[in-house]
Amino acid sequence: MKKTVTFGEIMLRLSTPGYQRFIQSASLNACFGGGEANVAVSLAGYGLPADFVTRLPENDIAEWCIAELRKYNVGTEKIIRGGNRLGLYFLETGAVARASKVIYDRAGSAMAEIRPGMIDWDRVFADARWFHWTGITPALSQGAADTCLEAIHAANSRGITVSTDLNYRRNLWKYGKTASEVMPALAEGCDVILGNEEDAEKVFGIKPEGFDATRPDGNIDAAGFESVCLQMKKRFPRARKIIITLRGSINASHNTWSGIMHADKLYRSKQYDITHIVDRVGGGDSFMGGLIYGLQTCPSDPQKALDFAVAASCLKHTIHGDFNLVTTAEVEQLLKGDGSGRVFR
Repeated sequence: MKKTVTFGEIMLRLSTPGYQRFIQSASLNACFGGGEANVAVSLAGYGLPADFVTRLPENDIAEWCIAELRKYNVGTEKIIRGGNRLGLYFLETGAVARASKVIYDRAGSAMAEIRPGMIDWDRVFADARWFHWTGITPALSQGAADTCLEAIHAANSRGITVSTDLNYRRNLWKYGKTASEVMPALAEGCDVILGNEEDAEKVFGIKPEGFDATRPDGNIDAAGFESVCLQMKKRFPRARKIIITLRGSINASHNTWSGIMHADKLYRSKQYDITHIVDRVGGGDSFMGGLIYGLQTCPSDPQKALDFAVAASCLKHTIHGDFNLVTTAEVEQLLKGDGSGRVFR
C-alpha cells in the first residue's frame, strides 16, 4: 500500500502536571508533538502506512524522538539530520475559565534552518499517494517555507494528493513575512484544505458573518460557513474539498465540536459536547488524521470521512499528549452512538 507522507517540525513538549501553573510546578512531563507528526501517528494507528519527514540534530534527544515515532509504527527513514537543536514547547493546561498557555522555544532549531535541496523528494515520494503539511511549517523561517513549497511542487508533479491544515499561529510568524504573504502560493497546490474560522480570516481575509466562538451555549451555526468554503474554492480552484472545524468554547474544560466539508455539496457532522477535556492540544491534527484515513478508505463517501474525523478528534480530547492513540474500532464505536465510556471486559 502506498504511503502518506507528512512534513514539518516535531518538538519536545514539556507540560506541567495536571492543571498546575508554570509558577507552581516543580516538574514537567515530557513527550513529543508537532502537527504533521501527530497526523502520521494517527494514520499509523489506523493501519495506514505513514512516513514523517523532518530535519533533526545528531543527539540523544533526537534519537529518543525517533524511537518514540517508531513505537507508533511511523516511518522515520526519510528524516534528514543536521542542525544543533530540537525545538521545544511548554504547555500549561487550563481549566474552566482559565485558558491554556503555550510557550515556544524553537528559534534556531534544525527544522527552522532547513533549506531547499536538503531533502531528496524523489526518494521521499517514490512510494507515496498523499502528502500533508501545515501552516506551522512555513511560519518557522523563509527556508522552511521555501522547502515546503518545493515539496508541494514535487508532489503535484507526481500526481500525489496534497492536503494542508492552515494552522495559523500568530506567535510564529517572526522572520519578516506574514501568513497572508506566504500561504497563498502554498495553498494553490493543495487538493484538500482544512481550517477553522480564525485560519480563514487571519490568513486569507475570509470570514463568516456573525460568528462567535465564545457563545455561552457553545452552539455553532454551520450554515454560516458554507460561504467560507465557497470563497476558498473560488480562490484555490485546485482544492476539491474544503473542510472547516467548528469549536464552541464554553470554557477551557467544556467545548462543542463538529465540522463541515464542501466537496460536491455541503456536508455537516453531528455536534459533540465535550464536557471534561483532558488535553485539547493536537485536536485539529487528530481531525486531519481521521479525515485523511476516511478519504483514503471511503473516497466516494465524504459524509463518512467527515464523521470519522470529527469522532476521532472528539476522542483525542480525552488523551494526554499530542498523539491521538485511538483505534478505528474505538472511533467506530463512538460513531454508532456509544459515548457511555463503559468499561470493556
